[in-house]
Amino acid sequence: MVKDDELPYLRRCVELAAEALAVGDQPFGSVLVGGDGAVLAEDHNRIASGDRTRHPEFELARWAAAHLPVAERAGATVYTSGEHCPMCAAAHAWVGLGRIVYAVSSAQLASWLTEWGAPLPPVRMLPVTEVAPQVEVEGPVPELAEEVRALHRRFVERERG
Repeated sequence: MVKDDELPYLRRCVELAAEALAVGDQPFGSVLVGGDGAVLAEDHNRIASGDRTRHPEFELARWAAAHLPVAERAGATVYTSGEHCPMCAAAHAWVGLGRIVYAVSSAQLASWLTEWGAPLPPVRMLPVTEVAPQVEVEGPVPELAEEVRALHRRFVERERG
């Protein structure tokens, strides 16, 4: 269960998602938090660069592998505006990060995209637990759903021109 003191991290993820949207990217943002509650790193989507692997969750996994000992990785939590895609879930598990806490699920996003007649991603939108069954996962967080939905709606509308 997501605790009240974790909501600021998720709200920061939504802010990062809005920043991504503002620079022409899909609205996703993530924050890596150490076991002591300190923010270690954060990022937003950067796929507009042409490299569609530049998801924030993947970047945080790479950062953790380069900067944190194994034990600290296991005690860290990745907060994110949207549930990890299979690529990011695999990177998270391979690096040995701890919990994932997401604001909206892949199922929610897929439902919205379908509702709006927008294309689904080229990779199946699976729950994290199907890709990385050992990872503890929390989400979705209903109080953030409408704000995240609105960001994705704006992205879809902008893509249509």
